[in-house]
Formats: sequence, C-alpha cells, structure tokens
Amino acid sequence: MLIETETTPNPSTLKFLPGQAVMEAGTRDFATPEEAEISPLAEAIFSLGDVEGVFFGRDFVSVTAAPGVEWRTLKPDVLGVMLDHFSSHAPLFRPGSAGGIEIADDEVLTDDPADAEIVAQIKELIETRIRPAVARDGGDIVYRGFDRGTVYLAMQGACSGCPSSSATLKQGIEQLLKHYVPEVSDVRAA
Repeated sequence: MLIETETTPNPSTLKFLPGQAVMEAGTRDFATPEEAEISPLAEAIFSLGDVEGVFFGRDFVSVTAAPGVEWRTLKPDVLGVMLDHFSSHAPLFRPGSAGGIEIADDEVLTDDPADAEIVAQIKELIETRIRPAVARDGGDIVYRGFDRGTVYLAMQGACSGCPSSSATLKQGIEQLLKHYVPEVSDVRAA
C-alpha cells in the first residue's frame, strides 16, 4: 500500500492520501487527544505526541504538527500508523462511539427565515465551489450562519490556524460570495 503526501498552505499540516475512501460522507475534525478517543486512527496519530490536530476528509487525512516539530522526523511515524491502520482494514470509529454523527455546534447562528433563499444560495456555493477547493488543501469549511449581510464560516483541518486562512476568507471566499449573492457584505471566521 502506498500513502501519498501533499503539502498544504499551512506549513504545520501535511495531507495524507491513502488511495481509498477515509470518510464515506462528511468530515471529522479532532483538535485534542480526548476528542480522538472515538477513532483508533486519530488516537494512534495523537499518541505520537507531536500532533496538534487530525482531520478526516473524504479521501485524505490531514495532520497538524505541534509548534516546533519538524515534519522530516514526524512524517515517517504518521505514515507507519496510517499504513498499519489501512492495511489491517481497521474501523475508522469505535463501535457505539457515534463517531460519524455531527453534533450541531454552539457557534451556529439561527438564520432568519426571511433570509432562507439567500442562505440556500450561500450554502450551495459553499458545497459546489468552495468546499472542493478547500479540500484540495487538506481542510474543510463549514457554514455557521448568516446575519445582516455577514456570513460566518468555520475553517477545519489544514485551514484551521493556517497563516493564509484570513486571506482565503477575505480575498477568495468573500469575493466569490459577494459576486454571486449581492446581499453578502462580509465573511468572518466563526
């Protein structure tokens, strides 16, 4: 089995491509070792000790190294964990962990029903144009709400904490949303 790696715009994060599906649907972000306890793979990656985040995408795993950690020393260990996991066909989540269930985040705004058409346009653009581009960089973007012209989004995976994430939000995503949805005046990280 060959696991390819790709750099991401976030120098602390590498994208690992095992050549097979990782998540059948959705994504999953692990920011702490405690959150990773529901996934044998995420838990094993965190157990290496020099990891600050693990993110599962459709066909990739992004791993964020802790500050000061060199990828040339961490990468072989991460590859070893992933090779063991995918070669053994181990489950991504522990049985009974509800690992694939997404829980609504407290940061999600309640959208005004009067904005339903605008919100639908925003969500469609996120799904069809923005999420695929962000996934290529080893991350994900999640809609968190729309309030008086401002769209709130959460960056995950390689995009969370990336030095260029604010530029991506303002110069990329905001401009695209403003172009197609004139009611959008601002985009902010949630």
